[in-house]
Amino acid sequence: MIRDPPYSSITRFTCNYLFLLSTYQQTIQLALKEEKKFVNLINQHQALIHKICMMYEMDYEARNDLFQEIVLQLWKAFPSFRGEAKITTWMYRIALNTAISGLRKKHRKLITEDIHERHLNISDHFDTDVREEDFQRLQMAIHQLNEIDRAMIMMALDEVPYDEIAETIGITQNNVRVRMNRIRERLRKLMTR
Repeated sequence: MIRDPPYSSITRFTCNYLFLLSTYQQTIQLALKEEKKFVNLINQHQALIHKICMMYEMDYEARNDLFQEIVLQLWKAFPSFRGEAKITTWMYRIALNTAISGLRKKHRKLITEDIHERHLNISDHFDTDVREEDFQRLQMAIHQLNEIDRAMIMMALDEVPYDEIAETIGITQNNVRVRMNRIRERLRKLMTR
């Protein structure tokens, strides 16, 4: 029986070790690259997350907690993002699901607070000529809607196309149109009270 020289097992060990070390370093580099992409994504679209937080939480601390929870859920889901939808649609879906599930977990009734205590920026395209009083009534009316309707009107105010709203919420475009008409009518009624 021919035996390997004693140094051959050391050489194999060294080769295996170097291979594992190289693989580990490549994995770390890939993870750092993905982390950087994620941080850039959050920085680029943080206004979207803040809008959702403001729409679903009245309290400043609760909004911050919700923001952190949404970012955590986005981070967890980031590796599975396949690029089949727009990145903002994907972010809306995760952020809205997180906000809505958080509300349901709390089993609490939403309380309204004076709109002056809030610093809302519903849309970058919001007409600045709208009177403050109308804006306040609109915000109070929106907060009286259910979670899904609130999400839909928020996206509409952000000028998100109906096809993206449909994909985010998980309903058809026709259903979005019908629901948006009903939401607008409900908002009109709530604002005229």
